[in-house]
Amino acid sequence: MKIKIVNNSQHDSPEYATSQSAGLDLRANLTESITLKPLARTLVKTGLFIELPQGYEAQVRPRSGLAYKKGITVLNSPGTIDADYRGEIGVILVNLSEEEFVIENGERVAQLVIAKHEQAQWVEVENLDETDRGAGGFGSTGVK
Repeated sequence: MKIKIVNNSQHDSPEYATSQSAGLDLRANLTESITLKPLARTLVKTGLFIELPQGYEAQVRPRSGLAYKKGITVLNSPGTIDADYRGEIGVILVNLSEEEFVIENGERVAQLVIAKHEQAQWVEVENLDETDRGAGGFGSTGVK
């Protein structure tokens, strides 16, 4: 699949790290570093603009290493970029650690996954079909 991209960043366009990677690394495009205090959040710009085909979305997801090693994650994970959005890709990062974290220019802050999706059409009814599970949720199928 080919996706149009405008790269106004100081960095190369995102690439897959391996031939079977699902996500592309997004890099911070900064003029100065950002210090993210514990429990604080910030919007990190990437300098990237994309044009997705209809029926696709781009999901902004955390990087597992950054989350595990530093406690930094994407706040609205996964963030969705719709096919009709033409603005700059931004990443909302939150610091869940007890230490400050400095985001430097070029830092890999998130990953981008391109996914196909469907749009639902609602069919209003009076009742839903019964199932064994019924209305049980929030751990209702787990071991007691």
